[in-house]
Amino acid sequence: MTETTPQRTASPAPADAPSAAPAARVDGARIDAATIEQALRHALTLAARGPVTGGNPQVGCVLLDAEGRTVAEGWHHGAGTPHAEIDALSKLPVPHDARGLTAVVTLEPCNHTGRTGPCSEALIAAGVARVVYAVADPGASSSGGGARLREAGVDVEGGVLEAEAEFFLRRWLTAVRRGRPWVTVKWASTLDGRAAAADGTSQWITGAAARQRVHEQRAASDAILVGTGTVLADDPSLTARGDGGELLAAQPVPVVVGETAVPSDAVLRSHPAGLIETGTRDLAAVLADLDARGLRRVYVEGGPTLASAIIAAGYADEYLVYLAPALLGGDRLALGDLGIRTIGEALSLRVTGVEQLGDDLLITAEPAPASTTAVTSTKEN
Repeated sequence: MTETTPQRTASPAPADAPSAAPAARVDGARIDAATIEQALRHALTLAARGPVTGGNPQVGCVLLDAEGRTVAEGWHHGAGTPHAEIDALSKLPVPHDARGLTAVVTLEPCNHTGRTGPCSEALIAAGVARVVYAVADPGASSSGGGARLREAGVDVEGGVLEAEAEFFLRRWLTAVRRGRPWVTVKWASTLDGRAAAADGTSQWITGAAARQRVHEQRAASDAILVGTGTVLADDPSLTARGDGGELLAAQPVPVVVGETAVPSDAVLRSHPAGLIETGTRDLAAVLADLDARGLRRVYVEGGPTLASAIIAAGYADEYLVYLAPALLGGDRLALGDLGIRTIGEALSLRVTGVEQLGDDLLITAEPAPASTTAVTSTKEN
């Protein structure tokens, strides 16, 4: 696979937490469960302030004193910046002096050195007495922070408000656990499921509000997938833009799936996030490569052929379906053949949201749990 990226100037990584030896700790176990849960819910709101893209999870941290009062708080601001625990430690009255404090974190503190040092060691060095986290870190190299903290004599409790944190982090957690990105498939169609008119025209099926939402969703994705057919036919820019057409700060990396090279004069050649040409139609290989690059969220916007292939292969984790109040008829369907031959084989979805955007509807859905009853025919006898 080939990649073209614009020139970037590397910024220096932030300094790790100090390695001073911890002083005597004060037992933080007397903080009641309700206070801990309240702090953890607040930590989740802090985590939501961090970027959803960049490969790293959104994490929040709250530091409590022995009476359960918040002393400092922090969150992860993005790849290469201090993790949530380090961010909170830096905001203490005496930075990185957390003797006797309880750290409440949405994700188990990491135990590896990447762009920054291990949070487990920073918490130990700061003198934290107790660590409470919601979800265990699933990373093969980053997990084990809880065990390291216990080894150092820190009181550790995991699994508090685990269901809430799991839902909040489900896209990142799913991607890391499976070893492939979370895949969102988007399409826009008329009420009768048509993505284009008989002559192939499709601009614009939906209105301005729906189109702007698409730009916001692009900005919330690490990569945007299209097929070579779409690139050759439409010469799209695939940038994330604001209401006035300005480029948004976050841009997805365009990924072109297929064996045909992108033309040298294509608009994608000047995309601000660079360009990845896969040189293959092998979706498993494409997704594995994107995972290896740390791209956890993928937005599929490549027309019926690519969308249908993604769905048929079982890679679709989320569906964003924009419906316009119009009818076109004909055979220009939003999806092609999925290999389904009988109604009992229909892919069951669970609708998770319905939103009106101007005159259009946005339906959000995910694959229904495996235990869901199969679709059956409703034909009357």
